Amino acid sequence: MDYRKLFDEIIATYRKHGWQLQRALLRPESVAELKAELAKLEAARLDESEVDALWFSRPSHEQREAWELRLISENPFALFETFEKDEQEEDREEVRKEMEARLRDYASKK
Repeated sequence: MDYRKLFDEIIATYRKHGWQLQRALLRPESVAELKAELAKLEAARLDESEVDALWFSRPSHEQREAWELRLISENPFALFETFEKDEQEEDREEVRKEMEARLRDYASKK
């Protein structure tokens, strides 16, 4: 499948289910390939990474916030976490960094 099309399809699917794109983690070569698509990211943050993935968030039950890290690949793979409404941002960021490390480990074994 065309990588640009896959990128767009993943974002469209998540948006359809109420998720908001927060961040894109992309390898430098992917940034070059997805130049036109990245213009559509709006307020999402772009971070250089060793693996291509997208961070999405949406409100969850009991006033929690759900975050999902989706690997950009034809075979769906994602990691999911929810955060308390009053959880400190530095604690959330630590959990997200741990999730990114787990995703990198998974992707390197594929």
